[in-house]
Amino acid sequence: MIRVPWRVRLLWMRFWMFFSGRRSLGRLAASLAAWACPPYYGRMTLAGMTPRGFISPSATIYHEKLKLGRHVVLDDGVLIYQDTDGGEVELGDGVHLWRHTVIQTGQGGRVKIGSRTSFQRHCQLSAYLAAIEFGERCQIAPFCCFFPYDHGVQPGRPIFGQPLESKGPIVIGNDVWLGTGVIVLSNVKIGDGAVIAAGSVVTMDIPAGAIAAGVPARVIRMRSELDRNAADLSSNKPPLEAQ
Repeated sequence: MIRVPWRVRLLWMRFWMFFSGRRSLGRLAASLAAWACPPYYGRMTLAGMTPRGFISPSATIYHEKLKLGRHVVLDDGVLIYQDTDGGEVELGDGVHLWRHTVIQTGQGGRVKIGSRTSFQRHCQLSAYLAAIEFGERCQIAPFCCFFPYDHGVQPGRPIFGQPLESKGPIVIGNDVWLGTGVIVLSNVKIGDGAVIAAGSVVTMDIPAGAIAAGVPARVIRMRSELDRNAADLSSNKPPLEAQ
């Protein structure tokens, strides 16, 4: 296998990313640029080369109200879909949607994601009847799901014929970390700096700086307590013996 010098690969990537974009030819240019770049997280390098970011040829965009910020990554298999009367999807600067993440909006729903927020693979944001909003610098682990609505369950009526119901939007603050497989339901606010443990189902508000876990998710401690505990441990260390 011939090893191509990094400088040559860099020139190749920059050349093709100059022509990249949302349309077919722009996607083709992005795929040619990707030949010289490592897969997966390597796409961040490509996205940083142009304000148009990196849009994979296999990403599907079926949305008339999509607003993309600068240096966005839409990785392989990403789907952004607008159902009937669906509201806008707005992605801030440096947002990363990794493989097979799905965003869809329907009647009464919209999605807004703040700058430098990242969604790992196979996340789903389904905004019907109410909004889904994320602040900046959030880290969302794989397989997280967000549903600001539910199906009715009235007896004597098939589930597929039940109306959708919503208690309110999902609002997630800045610098929030959600572990693998977290599910967030309607009318939930998660405050700045909160951490939600893997596998949790969030059905109620979580305050800023809290660590929450469980089904349903409940606050188990505050992040500020970690600093106090670390300080206590250090203050309880025995003094070093004189040399």
